[in-house]
Order: sequence, then structure tokens, then C-alpha cells
Amino acid sequence: MPKPLQVGLLLFPGCMPAGLLAFADLLHAANRRTGIELFATHYVGVRGGPVECAHGLVLQAAHGLAERPLDALLIPGFWAESAQHVEATLTSSTELLGILARFDKRCQLWSYCVGVCLAAASGRLDGQPATATWWLADALPKRYPKVQWQSEKNCIVNPRNATASGVNGYLPIAQALIERHVSAEVLRDLIRLMVLPRPAQSHDAFQAISLIGQSSDLLRRLHLLVESLPAEQLTVQKLADGLGLSERTLARRVRSETGTAVATYARRIKLSQVGERLTLTSASISAISEELGFSSESNLRRMFKELTDFTPAQYRQRFARF
Repeated sequence: MPKPLQVGLLLFPGCMPAGLLAFADLLHAANRRTGIELFATHYVGVRGGPVECAHGLVLQAAHGLAERPLDALLIPGFWAESAQHVEATLTSSTELLGILARFDKRCQLWSYCVGVCLAAASGRLDGQPATATWWLADALPKRYPKVQWQSEKNCIVNPRNATASGVNGYLPIAQALIERHVSAEVLRDLIRLMVLPRPAQSHDAFQAISLIGQSSDLLRRLHLLVESLPAEQLTVQKLADGLGLSERTLARRVRSETGTAVATYARRIKLSQVGERLTLTSASISAISEELGFSSESNLRRMFKELTDFTPAQYRQRFARF
């Protein structure tokens, strides 16, 4: 079993911690959804103890930054109404910036909203693409010219860091983390379960087959098996063998519970995976076809169009998350 990713949630005077709390909830939900502790979160500060956050809210840092080995650290935003306010906070954060500058380079640094300014001031974004809140787009390149600023983007994820704009910037960072370390399917279920922003509507062909919405143990097991197999290996015999059933029993039970033939139901689950990657990622159709094990890109396009009446490109344009 893999060791949990140790994620620090940084508390510092004046920070806005709502995103940290929501971020921790998302990772906890991912643990619950998979039944495995994939993520462990820790509230940390310059030192352990109470920290007065924005608007007088006091939260407890369980550890000092130097006391807890971390795989990643999330820096929230802080209250600021101008570039001068940002500069004042940076000036008062000398000790924190020194710790961040010396912090273990193996630890990924994630930041959002004006919290990106702390990451930039520590030097940890030098030479890396990054984004930040739009109203700082002119000031930041002058203040930190070594950073490759791309302020037109709302989120940028690199191997060593992640940055996002806006007070809800924790959300695309969390979604990218869950998709990378768990799966797009788990992210999809969490978006639905936790009522997170998503496409205005999903295609009718996929609405009834969400894994988290299946009450039947057989359908849940079938769903997981189909998702794990390459598309070209989806035969009734292969599925029956994987579930420990005869082909006849599997066909009868799936028909009874869904009103659909096994092969048709399995193909819809696989194409649902295609739909999720089209709406939640920017992966090319050829990359999606190869990842999900279709015999050819043209075969994927044909089956997807037959089921949804959309080409993959049209579907992405219609239902894309971002």
C-alpha cells in the first residue's frame, strides 16, 4: 500500500484559511472514496501554536514548518486590496519567506490567490511558469522577473509547484492533484458528490452510470472492471471471468438491473471514461484512445459519435469543465 502524500496547509498571520479547510475536505473525500489513505493533511506554521488568520479567526498550527517532513505545502491567499497591501504583508513575513526559501526542494510548493506572492518572494518559482490573481498581472513581472508569468491562465501545475488565481484557486489545484494521484473517475464522482462546479449538464448517455451512484454490488464491480481493462479487451467472456460468473449469469443479471446487454453497458462505461477525459483534461483524442486501449483512434471516434451524436471535439466544446 502506498504511503500517504503528506500535505502541509500553511497558516500565517492574516491568511484566509477557508480554502485550506475546503482543500482538506476534498482530500479527505478522496480517501473515503477510494478506501485508502492517499493523502494526509497537517496544519503548519512558522512554529506550532495559535495563528491569528484574517478577520480575527484563530486556528491552531499543529507543527512548525521545520518539524514536519512534507511532500507538498499549500500556501493560501491573504487579505489585500492593492499591491501596497501585498508588499506590506511580504515585509512582515521575513521569517516565513526565509523558511520557504530554505525548505526542502523535494517538497512541492502550491499557492493560490495572492499567496502566490509568498511563493514568488521565496524564490521557489524562479524559472518556472506561474500564474496569479489578475489584478497583480502588471506588478508581479516587474517584482519577480525570473518567474515565467502566464497570468492569462487560471491554474498552472508543474512537477515542483502549482499556482492558481482567485480565492477559489485551491480547487483546480486539488482537482489536478486528485486526477493525477487517483483518477479522473474519482474526481468526477467527488465533483458530483460534493456539488462542486462542473459542466452545466452531462450527456444523457452517461448520467445513469456513475460508479458512486450504483447501489448494486455487481454493477459497481463491473464498472471498476470495465474501467481497468483496455477497450479492445472488453468481451463478455473476459468480464464474466473477471467477476467469477458464467457469461449467461452475467448477461441475465445485467439485463435485469439495467435493461441493457452486457456488451452495450460495458461500452457505455468505457465511452464515459472518454467523455470524462474530454471534459476534465486537455489530452488529445489520440492520447485518450491509447490510454484507454481502443484499437484505433478512428474506432473511438466512430463509437463515441454513435452513442452521443457528438464528435469528441464537439463534445469537449459543449461539456468542457473549463
